[in-house]
Amino acid sequence: MKRFLNFIEKIGNALPHPAILFGLLALATLVLSAVGSLLGWSGTHPGMGTQVDVVNLLSREGIHRVILGMVTNFTGFAPLGVVIVALLGIGVAESSGLIRASINFMLVKTPPQYITFMVIFAGLLSNMASEIGYVLVIPLAGVIFHSLGRHPIAGMSAAFAGVSGGYSANIFIGTIDPLLAGLSTEAAHIIDPDYSVLPTANYFFMAVSTFVIAIICTAVTVKWVEPRLGKYTGDVEREEIEQPTALEKKGLLRVGLVILGWIILLVIGLMPEDGFLRGDDGTVLGSPVFRGFVALLFLSACSVGVVYGYTVGKFTKAEDVINSMSDTIKTIASYLVLVFFAAQFVAWFNWSHLGLLIAINGALILKEANIGLVPLIILFVTFAAFLNLFMGSAAAKWAVIAPVFVPIFMLLGYSPELAQAVYRVGDSVTNIITPMMSYFALIIVYYQKYDKDAGIGTIVATMLPFSIALYISWTLLLIGWVLLELPLGPGAPLYYGM
Repeated sequence: MKRFLNFIEKIGNALPHPAILFGLLALATLVLSAVGSLLGWSGTHPGMGTQVDVVNLLSREGIHRVILGMVTNFTGFAPLGVVIVALLGIGVAESSGLIRASINFMLVKTPPQYITFMVIFAGLLSNMASEIGYVLVIPLAGVIFHSLGRHPIAGMSAAFAGVSGGYSANIFIGTIDPLLAGLSTEAAHIIDPDYSVLPTANYFFMAVSTFVIAIICTAVTVKWVEPRLGKYTGDVEREEIEQPTALEKKGLLRVGLVILGWIILLVIGLMPEDGFLRGDDGTVLGSPVFRGFVALLFLSACSVGVVYGYTVGKFTKAEDVINSMSDTIKTIASYLVLVFFAAQFVAWFNWSHLGLLIAINGALILKEANIGLVPLIILFVTFAAFLNLFMGSAAAKWAVIAPVFVPIFMLLGYSPELAQAVYRVGDSVTNIITPMMSYFALIIVYYQKYDKDAGIGTIVATMLPFSIALYISWTLLLIGWVLLELPLGPGAPLYYGM
């Protein structure tokens, strides 16, 4: 297995620079769209009943769209704005010395044997607002492991497994829950117009999954990933664990007061039924706190960074704060280049309908298989995991295949909540090995901080053991859950009666 992963890493890293690779994939998409259009590739959308044809991007209209959309593809690429805005705030906190002091304080107080579990668990919790996991938890995990004399890439890989591989699992209700529940409800209406799937439909199962995934990923990190990576021999200077000074403790105390102020503000704005931070629909999940979490991260990170920086003397004037933001943006120049090519590929792949047709036709093939519940779960998890290699958005895929699989489950006597839970398992486990995942390019940049030769092969070879372990363990957990006939969530049954 180790030789196999080393081979994958060698072959993967022999590929061109990731930016060039995304450019080649984008060009291949243009060619395939023309070939598919010429050959008449098509399918029927299961939700709308309309025919979906391959769009020829090398036609006159397609070429116009490619040229006119090149700038907006880049500027509108979802992770781009998220990363930049978040890093502006995080840059202030980092330049002030707050992050380093916090890490030191945390490492002094946390027993080293629990660090791996803590990093993964923090990653799992962060997917409630997934962006913070990618822009904060993953790079911090590298620093933490490096500080302890462990391989920093192992730390980032463990955090990445929690943030992305265990994407759907959480002990809190996140933004993905109501989104998927709404799509499941619409799909269920094909069979039962009065059926409703709640945002808490999978809460019990996902809350338990959080701890199971953290334990599994901890074992994979310690028993496989770290031994394979070996001792870190790079030239990145290690940040030693130091006892916080009196001035740092004073700064951390003030930061704690600022955080307390933020918490009070959120409680006042969210707890009352007419709270000023509640969403237009009156719910907490629809509030700007959840929907605009990156903006809240920017504001809170800036505030605590400024308070800490002025307390310890790192900041003495306003220009120091602005310069800290500028220095942070300089560090992601290579990421911006990557994003330009990645954004074109993702946009053209969507415009061509190639990804949509893969989803539609794959779903129809699986629909024709008349098998028992356990084989159905295994096949559906496998199908969703495979489909995730081509389409990154969990909501987009579910919007396409829910009108097929939810009615199938209902007609077989199983609930829409169960169909949704099965999908969420499969949709998560391959996030960490597919370049179609929106933040994949950013992970490459993180790895290259400690290994300049790291590329797609490095990530895939390092994360594949996590993906395999999650696929097996999470699927078995779901099968065991179903066989024990445990409820998936509050008011969420396993079975459906016609």
